[in-house]
Amino acid sequence: MNLQLKRMVLIGICLAFFSTVGFAESMYISDKLKVTVRSGPSTEYKILDIAESGDRVEILETGQEWTLVKLLSGKARGKEGYITSRYLVSGPTYALRFEQLQAKQKTLTQQATTLLDENNKLRQENKGLKTMLSGTEKSLKKLDGEYQELKTGSAEFLELKAKFKQVSEQLAEQTQKAGELDKELSKVEINQYIKWFLAGSGVLLVGFIVGFSARRSRRRPSLL
Repeated sequence: MNLQLKRMVLIGICLAFFSTVGFAESMYISDKLKVTVRSGPSTEYKILDIAESGDRVEILETGQEWTLVKLLSGKARGKEGYITSRYLVSGPTYALRFEQLQAKQKTLTQQATTLLDENNKLRQENKGLKTMLSGTEKSLKKLDGEYQELKTGSAEFLELKAKFKQVSEQLAEQTQKAGELDKELSKVEINQYIKWFLAGSGVLLVGFIVGFSARRSRRRPSLL
């Protein structure tokens, strides 16, 4: 813990060193002090206010024992007066740096907590997405199987359809031929009937002629 604190203090010093900018020099009240701000450069002058450790001041006039400053922070902010020079330091006090580092650490801790929460949330979402992806892959595999079955069934259906068309065409052709044969047979049967009728009529006619001739032959002697 002490090593970490030292590192944090060292970082704070570096940050303070590189971040100290401005047209006028800025200094700080040293640690563990309450310093009087007077109207003149000696203890005989009136006390205007009290500056505390860590307050930032702007140097207006530098003296060996007393320095004219303008307070830039703290309860006496905005006031001008003289402060004993030995109580001024060029950088933020250790206590102030520690407080700044604590605040920064708190901010970083909050950010880290937020990031961890977001990371956990993303992990859960990723887990859910993986589950959904697995289900989607299974569904896709099932659909692919059904598609292959349908594809195979479609090929068989097309083959059966082609065979059915072929058989239908053959059946139609055979039906047409059968119809033509029926017509031919009908014509043949009619012709046969006519022949039978003519043959029968011829037989009857011959019989009639023969009978008629025989009857005439029997009648002629009786006339003599």
